[in-house]
Amino acid sequence: MVRTRNSSTTKRATLADVAKVANVSAITVSRVINQPDKVSSDLCQRVQEAIDMLGYIPNQSASSLASARSGVIGVSIPSLSNIVFNDVLRGIYDVAGASDYKVLLVDTHYSPLEEEKMIRTLLSQSPEAMIITGGDQTRACERMLAKAGLPVVQIMEILNQPLDMNVGFSHYQAGFDVALKLLATGCQRLGFIGARMDARVQQRMAGFRDALQERGKLNEKFLVTTPEPSSIALGGELFRSLLSLSAGQVDGIFCCNDDLALGALFESQRMNIKVPTDISLCGFNDFESSAFVNPSLSSVHVPRYEMGVQAAQMIVQVLEGEAVAQKQRDIGFEVILRQSSRPIQ
Repeated sequence: MVRTRNSSTTKRATLADVAKVANVSAITVSRVINQPDKVSSDLCQRVQEAIDMLGYIPNQSASSLASARSGVIGVSIPSLSNIVFNDVLRGIYDVAGASDYKVLLVDTHYSPLEEEKMIRTLLSQSPEAMIITGGDQTRACERMLAKAGLPVVQIMEILNQPLDMNVGFSHYQAGFDVALKLLATGCQRLGFIGARMDARVQQRMAGFRDALQERGKLNEKFLVTTPEPSSIALGGELFRSLLSLSAGQVDGIFCCNDDLALGALFESQRMNIKVPTDISLCGFNDFESSAFVNPSLSSVHVPRYEMGVQAAQMIVQVLEGEAVAQKQRDIGFEVILRQSSRPIQ
């Protein structure tokens, strides 16, 4: 027996249906949905009961066209699986939610072309503002954002020429400072291991490399990178590769993130290499686990939650008609030396 769908039971409820059940006008239903503060609580309750009974879903596109406000902030990040962005998103959601804005989130998979596609999709949903990651957008993407005329905040790095507003920190300076810190502990032959090698990782490596070059400590053979995504397992593989290329001479390693650094630490233990006696390790991002492994892992701490908060606050300020006094903000970073690095001499 073939079942057929009953169109009378599957038909999507309309605004007029809600108005009929609540015994009010369609304009009143619209006002309850979009401006509940301007309607009595009794009327709001009656309309809400009708909405619940019918399972009515407001047409957000129609509402935004009518009011010229969508209440949506578009957010673009490179990866939903990278926990680095969890704290940033939590800050964005906390501020947006408290200000009655909704967040529409997309994942660009570390691809400028995918980012262009996803931002085009976001813009088709009539957001009021955008928060996007980094500054390596395609020219077409930049033109789309400029033409949209929306407030835009670029996060995760400090940019020379931001599209509009910018909250981040200098990855170059962070890499530079890690090199100086490790040299100050007595390390003489420093290496670098990096994965994926997106723009921000390249900036960290450039800073690290320049600091060593300025002090006559750079050996290009000690810089090991791969376009593969980061993982703890990959950190172990790159650690072995670096030791092989350096003939075991390297005595300190800067890993582009904590995943790789943890992999290097675990591999050193399997190889009976003592950290930090034989080799010092430093990661980046300062994951919670980094402070609790043995030995605890040196890393670069960035206030990611605060970055998300400040980006969303800037957006809300603009949307509420307030001036943003400082449109570019450097939230800074801290190189935290723990047990995986020798004490500074």
